[in-house]
Amino acid sequence: MKADLHPKNYRLVVFKDMSNDYAFLTKSCIESKESIKWEDGNEYPLIKLEISHTSHPFYTGKMKLVDTAGRIDKFRSRYNKK
Repeated sequence: MKADLHPKNYRLVVFKDMSNDYAFLTKSCIESKESIKWEDGNEYPLIKLEISHTSHPFYTGKMKLVDTAGRIDKFRSRYNKK
């Protein structure tokens, strides 16, 4: 294996699904400018997600459209004329 292939700066990070406010704590090396106080009283970097396993249709079995910028409405209005 190649030496120094993987990053060495892993730390605990909170990932938060913004569509349903589900958050989980895991190790990551992703950079973040925001932080959040976790259930254990410590402060961790925060990464905001648009979709996670708690809101993705494949895992939930429910078809739910997550429209963050009105793209679905724009698409439907554009191609609904036919």
